[in-house]
Amino acid sequence: MQTERHVRLFRNGRNQALRIPREFELEGNEAVIRRDGGRLIIEPVAKGGLLALLADWEATDDILAKIDDPPVTPEDIF
Repeated sequence: MQTERHVRLFRNGRNQALRIPREFELEGNEAVIRRDGGRLIIEPVAKGGLLALLADWEATDDILAKIDDPPVTPEDIF
């Protein structure tokens, strides 16, 4: 895969835009863009799901209150 390619910038309404060549396409339909000095860095947004969310949470030493939650009593509805 090519690592560099010359592209032209253009205006799309009030935004500056560029067409991303096929060999540089990103996965998904969202990306994050940030500036690093004179460079723009574009990265796809990773959809990690529940496991990725839980992995980002920090452990807590909080003591949670005990909740009295007995099982539901079956009811005859017919």
